[in-house]
Amino acid sequence: MPGVTHDDAPLLADLMPWSVAPLRLGRGWPTAPDPATLKSRWDALVKAEGPGREALFKPTRARTVHSAVAQLPGQPSGTEPLAEAAGPCPAPVRVLAAPFDEQWLIPDHRLIDAARPELWRVADEHQVFAVESAEGLPLLATSLLPTLRAGRIRPLYRRPGGEEPNLVPGLLDHLADRLGRGVTPPDVLAWILVAIRPDRTVPLTGDTELWAQGVELGHRALWLLRRDGDRPKLPGGRRPYVRAPLPARPLTILYDREEETLHLDEGRVSPVPPEAWDFRTGEVRVLEAWFAARTAETAEPGTLAAITPPAWSRSWTSELLELITVLALLADVRSRQAGLEIKAQIATTELRAANVLPPPETSRKPASVLKHTEEGPAGQLTLL
Repeated sequence: MPGVTHDDAPLLADLMPWSVAPLRLGRGWPTAPDPATLKSRWDALVKAEGPGREALFKPTRARTVHSAVAQLPGQPSGTEPLAEAAGPCPAPVRVLAAPFDEQWLIPDHRLIDAARPELWRVADEHQVFAVESAEGLPLLATSLLPTLRAGRIRPLYRRPGGEEPNLVPGLLDHLADRLGRGVTPPDVLAWILVAIRPDRTVPLTGDTELWAQGVELGHRALWLLRRDGDRPKLPGGRRPYVRAPLPARPLTILYDREEETLHLDEGRVSPVPPEAWDFRTGEVRVLEAWFAARTAETAEPGTLAAITPPAWSRSWTSELLELITVLALLADVRSRQAGLEIKAQIATTELRAANVLPPPETSRKPASVLKHTEEGPAGQLTLL
């Protein structure tokens, strides 16, 4: 990871000007590692009446069962007050709940204190969300809506369909002129992932060869972080497999470094490269945090959060094997990234002289014209 220097490198906040504050859920129960659990929690909520429903919901200053709010963009949930809700659970959607931890969320605005509708409006298969992480990584990238506790969220595109990149106007053309080659929005994000420093400055280079190396590494990191398209695989003989069946409800996770084996109680997965086990975000080991999110029983009895999956699921085993693979491959990207000597050759002063910086104020705001309508409280249409 590049260190902090004083070479007039531009700020991420100026290169990707539009950002949104992180979501604030307000309650944990609308998120779970599997959708069936969320449907069970919803059923328990709507079966309760009066004060019982209010208590299960866990009201806050921002949301009670009587709050009147609009639908989340693109999500067909109800808009009557939650105290009157009686229908089925809105179809859960996949979200990034923690670094490298994909879970599920009930996409109902009535359940979320601060849902950031502007992010939902631009979330589609083309979008990439760059997340300023508070977990020891300067930046994460995900195709999923991020709900983790982190810093600002910067979508790569300001509109659905991969339209209007969230890059300071003029940056793509300036980089293309300096490098003598075409530069795309994903290329810039790939470079940012590789070059960003802990102080969130991003050194830009005019060295064509260095740019190509960094962008290639960044695209590989993007592919691994987004986990879309072809599934990542380790070389033959290094792919992790289940060597002994995992129990119905494993309670412990241990690693045997000598045998490169992950033990989930009496279940065994191997080979697990040490790089995957040692992969951390801040002080947190990723595999341990992922396992705890599916097995820890910390919820108060009688609450919706106490409704949990009855057993370890087959899909979790598949997710675990893929996560091990992703972490091992990302560790390789990290080591190769550390070998890049990146210095700011395109400094802030140059971008100012070229009228690329500072970003216009309009670029720091969301796009104002969208092509769909949204339902407000009690079924009324929302004006955008």
